[in-house]
Amino acid sequence: MNKNEIINKTVEFVKNKLEGDSSGHDWWHIYRVWNMSKKLHKKEGGDLFIIELAALLHDVADWKFYKNESEGLKIISDWLVQLKLSNGITDKIIHVIKNVSFKGAGVKDKMDTIEGKIVQDADRLDAIGAIGIARTFAFGGKFGNEMHNPEKNAELHNSFEEYKNSKGTTINHFYEKLLLLKSRMNTKIAKDIAQDRHHFMEVFLKQFYDEWENLK
Repeated sequence: MNKNEIINKTVEFVKNKLEGDSSGHDWWHIYRVWNMSKKLHKKEGGDLFIIELAALLHDVADWKFYKNESEGLKIISDWLVQLKLSNGITDKIIHVIKNVSFKGAGVKDKMDTIEGKIVQDADRLDAIGAIGIARTFAFGGKFGNEMHNPEKNAELHNSFEEYKNSKGTTINHFYEKLLLLKSRMNTKIAKDIAQDRHHFMEVFLKQFYDEWENLK
């Protein structure tokens, strides 16, 4: 198979896995991350083939949907073996996917390749702004989180275990993750895009609190 055939087959594979998901991690999230990754690549460079496959596959292994991270990674590894990719390419894609996720305010990012930084930025851009807000409430509803509880404070988690096991509110998630992402973008173009999306979330939160207190 040539690279285009591999990408097209992977698109169908991921669609079958994630289409219809209601948590904000559906096929259309993947589609947006895929397209944003290609946009960032035009400015930043890197191996487009690795970027595209990592972007397409990154949520197939998302820790939030498996008992452990290795379960999801095995699904991806098996798929890449089926595609008969070289060990070198496979290892690079797995490396990106293992390190793409935000794992707590106090946990440093470990992404060290331009391909990984591009996919990570694209994924994080989809977590902020108008779509990020919509996805956050979709995720909270899917997993039974309270929308807002003024008696619960946001927590800046110091470890992945703390972050993974947190049962915070949807509004607190803005402070625990979303509002932190602007300063954790890797590439200049992503940092520029993040500015507007970050501001939109601040405006939304101001309106939310005003309505909550019956000020508007």
